Amino acid sequence: MFVAMSMIPAGDTAGKLMMQTHGASPIFVAWSRFALGALMALPLLRPTTLRALGHWAIWLRAALMSCGIFCIQNALQTAPIADVFAAFFIGPIFSYILSVLLLKEPATRSRNLLMALGFLGVLLVVRPSADMSAGLLYAVAAGLCYGAFLTASRWLSGTVRATDLLVTQLALSALILTPFGLPHLPTTTSLEFSLLTFGSAAFSMGGNLLLLLAYRRAEAAQLAPLVYLQLLSATALGWVVFGTLPAALTWLGLALILSAGVLSAALPSLQAKAKRQTAG
Repeated sequence: MFVAMSMIPAGDTAGKLMMQTHGASPIFVAWSRFALGALMALPLLRPTTLRALGHWAIWLRAALMSCGIFCIQNALQTAPIADVFAAFFIGPIFSYILSVLLLKEPATRSRNLLMALGFLGVLLVVRPSADMSAGLLYAVAAGLCYGAFLTASRWLSGTVRATDLLVTQLALSALILTPFGLPHLPTTTSLEFSLLTFGSAAFSMGGNLLLLLAYRRAEAAQLAPLVYLQLLSATALGWVVFGTLPAALTWLGLALILSAGVLSAALPSLQAKAKRQTAG
């Protein structure tokens, strides 16, 4: 899980370098990531994968993922990577709201307060105003798409295999973005650009695959707090690769998002422990 949460920001770092250093289009970065990732995931293809394509929600899920990755690449083009990931983490909050409204999952006062704390952290990072940067607006849009994607994944998890979800999201997203990505193929390439293109896809696909493997070996409640390691990885990569560190308010926002995420994920086990102590 630790490696997975480091690989996903590494893929986005490679994409940011493709755009900043080599002038690649955000839509090409998004499309190439899915296209190459789908090729890498071919060994996971099963007959059940093809049957899953008949479910309309599989296509909706892929469209949400396509939109989210396109938005986050646009965000990374102009905004620091740590700020982008912090704004992007409005996604789990939005997913929680959708899950309560659409999937009728239970909402508790404790979890509502933690979600509000996380949202405050996002606001400290984004700092909405008339002159708010376009990069952070794209990051918020990516987070909203990701939140809807998570809810769709949760809805399908009982009927579709995890590896089928991975293969279909990569293949269908590549298909959806192909008409937009092909016109932006680079006219000239270099070894460095080719390595960054491959690295962006490999880190992203590998991180998501390791995420699935982790969830096969441990309970979700144990692993969920580690999702927020992406914020730490993104901050470290932004400093090492681009020489940027968050501003003071952004550090505070990051701390609030991390705290809310970890406490929210740990809440079920804390509540169960409290019940055992009360019963004892």
